Amino acid sequence: RVRKCVWRSRCSDAEARSSRAEGSIRDVEMEAEDPGLPPKGGMDLPQDGVDLPEQKLSPDSTDTGEDEPSAVLDEQVEISDAQNNGPLSEADGKVDVQEELSETREESSEKDLSDSASTDNTLEDSSEFSRPIVMGSGPPGEEEVAVQPRPPTHRDEDVTAESWRTHRKHVFVLSEAGKPIYSRYGNEEALSSTMGVMMALVSFIQSGDNSIRSIYSDDRKLVFVQQGPLVLVSVSSTLQSEQQLRQELLYVYYQIISMLTQASITRIFERKKNYDLRRLLTGSEKILDRLLNLVESDPCFLLGAVRCLPLQPALRDSLGSLLQKAITPNLVFSILVARSQLVTTVQEKTVIDDCRLEPTDLHLLLNLIGATSAFQTGEIWTPICLPRFNPDCYFYAYISYLDADCTVCLILLSTDKESFYSVSDCKKRIEEGMRTQNYLQALSSGLKSPSYSVTMVGAPDLRHFMYKPLDIPDNYRQLPQFTSPELEGPYCSESERHRLFDLYHYLHSRIHSTSRPLRLIYHVAEKETLLAWVTSKFELYTCFSPLVTKAGAINVLTKLLRWIKKEEDRLFIRYPPKYSTTPNPGKGSKGARTEAAENGFFGGL
Repeated sequence: RVRKCVWRSRCSDAEARSSRAEGSIRDVEMEAEDPGLPPKGGMDLPQDGVDLPEQKLSPDSTDTGEDEPSAVLDEQVEISDAQNNGPLSEADGKVDVQEELSETREESSEKDLSDSASTDNTLEDSSEFSRPIVMGSGPPGEEEVAVQPRPPTHRDEDVTAESWRTHRKHVFVLSEAGKPIYSRYGNEEALSSTMGVMMALVSFIQSGDNSIRSIYSDDRKLVFVQQGPLVLVSVSSTLQSEQQLRQELLYVYYQIISMLTQASITRIFERKKNYDLRRLLTGSEKILDRLLNLVESDPCFLLGAVRCLPLQPALRDSLGSLLQKAITPNLVFSILVARSQLVTTVQEKTVIDDCRLEPTDLHLLLNLIGATSAFQTGEIWTPICLPRFNPDCYFYAYISYLDADCTVCLILLSTDKESFYSVSDCKKRIEEGMRTQNYLQALSSGLKSPSYSVTMVGAPDLRHFMYKPLDIPDNYRQLPQFTSPELEGPYCSESERHRLFDLYHYLHSRIHSTSRPLRLIYHVAEKETLLAWVTSKFELYTCFSPLVTKAGAINVLTKLLRWIKKEEDRLFIRYPPKYSTTPNPGKGSKGARTEAAENGFFGGL
């Protein structure tokens, strides 16, 4: 009855309210207003009654009409009078107040709820959750534990600051409905309006039965890629061509597909076009961040090849034979890597006849392993999609490090999700064989020093090179590979490495130009001289000292090619082994379809 008097009988005078309050039960201790419920309309409650802690206004407490402030003031006076004139029980004074406030808040918040990009906020990216939180879980008197805020990252950058605009390259991922999915720098929520403009550009061009590909300004290139319901945008100030930036965006798309599959993403947006895909990609931001960092600094992404760990041919052959013997039904790929460099790989025979493992799929798999520390804890069994092999299905990957330093990693890919124990037994046989023959010690000792130095070539003017053989035997269909020495002076700093790879990107874009491709380029830069050469047998990019002449560069190339020919068995996997475990997997068995393709697997990591 007190609540009815306070909230619904506004026409009754103060004397009637006082008489009702005096007739209420007085031996019940007064319950203060719930401090977690902010006053509607943003008005402060009178402080002559019960002292209430000052609270920050929530978005739900905004005004909804012109007549609202006066009504809110009347309601607040009623609440204050009720608190001063009579005590309220917990059930009558706290729960009912919360219900009444929730009803009024729902009326004003219903107008604010929409399917815009800012509706579904992620807690980890909100500044509301970056404050220190004090938690006391023990009895009174115990010391409270203060939870420190997480350290600031590039995701906390102010998108209005000049430093955010000066980044070399931005990458954005959004849905067709304009929902933000990923941003390399800054919070996706703060960039929702920017992504809305991007989607407006895409939609405007599509309305004319066309598609937007790129926008050029004085110092920026904007490249758009649309893959199904996802739109990817790159804003770059580097020397990379439009084709190279488009390839990087495809890598980002493939990385997302490797976690969710293309079929599940398509099905999700067919059901709900404004679905927030970040719900399934929670925790994957660091994987995409690492991928974009590698794309800018690792030549394997530029050349579309994998880097092999330089090994003696006898040791590599022995390791391949060991993987070849440890097989089980439905095992398709056995891959041994060391610090993201390929040691050896074994493929199922019929898979090689059908198609091969693409370098893009291996890059994405190695990036996933390198970015997720959970893979270092023990044996991991997880679904993984290889988008270039089959974008709609999962393989089941067994991932385990073989040494204490987590440098040598074994990856076994199977099509049977119930074969964990049989695949784990293969790993035990491989590990036992490596320890018996001291192969693991040989790999670990070789990783303590750089792979090799450019001085081994014996050409003083040569600073660096990247070599990719193209004469791959058709009957083996192995992974495209490349080799390059460690970066040495003067390319020790990050800025100098970026400058060198910008030059490599420029030469690569000229060599592979769609309008005017070249076969030989001699380029004199400010601090070095570069030469790019493509034939039917190899693709080569070299960097020399700035004073080298064209004739001198040709002489160095001759010496370099002779050295590579001499060392090719140590630098490359020439004849990868293969095995047969199933009668005929064929194209229809490319990966295993998952029963719950919509569920990401980062919750288990």
